[in-house]
Amino acid sequence: MIGLVAGIVGQPSGPAGRRDVVIAGGGPAGLTAALYSARYRLSTVVLEGYQPGGQAALTDRIDNYPGVPGARGHELASLMRSQAVEAGAEIVPARAVRSVHSEEGFATETDSGTFESPVLVIATGAAPKKLGVPGEERLYGRGVSYCATCDAPFFRGRRVLVVGGGDSAVKEALHLAGYASSVTVVHRRDALRAEPVLASKLLKNPVCGVIWNSRLLEIRGGDGVESVLLETPGGPRELEMDGVFVYVGRRAETDPFRGLVELGDDGTVVTDGTVRTSREGVFAAGDVTGRELRQIITAAADGARAAAAAYDYLQHHPAAV
Repeated sequence: MIGLVAGIVGQPSGPAGRRDVVIAGGGPAGLTAALYSARYRLSTVVLEGYQPGGQAALTDRIDNYPGVPGARGHELASLMRSQAVEAGAEIVPARAVRSVHSEEGFATETDSGTFESPVLVIATGAAPKKLGVPGEERLYGRGVSYCATCDAPFFRGRRVLVVGGGDSAVKEALHLAGYASSVTVVHRRDALRAEPVLASKLLKNPVCGVIWNSRLLEIRGGDGVESVLLETPGGPRELEMDGVFVYVGRRAETDPFRGLVELGDDGTVVTDGTVRTSREGVFAAGDVTGRELRQIITAAADGARAAAAAYDYLQHHPAAV
C-alpha cells in the first residue's frame, strides 16, 4: 500500500497515479475527509472542482459554525484547505470527474488525469437547481444568477428578485439588500421556510419585500433582465427587474457515479445511514448524500466519518492495497 496501513508513507509519482484515498470534491466534506485521512497517514488526494471550497466558499457570512461566528465563507474554506494540505493531503484541480471504473479498486478519470485507489470518497456536493422557465438559460450571466455573494456588487442601486423561501434564499436576499435599491422575494407558500431569526430579519428590512403564494413564470429582457412575469393569486403580474437570483434547492452532482453506487430518485447517493454506500470501498459525505440537514458542520462531520470508515476499511482489507 502507499500510505500507513503498512506503516510507511509512500511518495506518489506525479500528479495522477495511485493513492490510498481519492476524494472527489473540495468542499467542507471533502476537505475534512482529506484532513482526517492524511492524519491517518493515508496518501490522500482531493479532486477539487470548479469552486475551491465548494458552496461554502460562496456564502457571505456564516453565523452557525461553532467558534468562528461571522466568518466569511471563502475565509473558512481557505482555512480548511490549508489545514488539509498541512496535514499531508494533496489537492489537484480537476474541473470534471468524467467516470469511475471499478476493477481492482477504483480508477477515477478526470481532466487532470486518472487517479487509482482502493478507496473513493464521494463529496461532490450539490449544484443549484434551475427553474426551467423561459429566459432563465438565455439570460444567465446577464442578470440571472444563483450566487448573490458572487454577483451582488453588480446590482448596486438596482432592483432584484429572489426566488425561494428557505435559508439560502433569505440569506442571499439579506446580502443583496446591502447593494440593491429593492429586493423582492417571491415564494410559492404563505410563510417562509427559513429559520425564524432569518425570516424576521428579512421581514423587518426596509429594502426587502415578499410576494406570497406566487411563482415565477418568465424572465424577460433583451441583452439583460428587464422584467419578470409572476403567477399570483390575483392573476399574472409583470414587474420591472434588473436581476433574478434563484434559490429553489440543489441537485446532487452524481452523474459520474451512476452505475457505481446506488442513487436515490433525487440523484443523491444512498448510504446506510452513516457514510457507507452500496459499493464496498466507496463512501459518501456531505450534501451529495441528501441528508435532511445540510450545513457546513454536518458536511464536515460526514467528512470525518468517511475518513475513519476509509481507514477502517483498509485495515480490514489489506489485499485492496
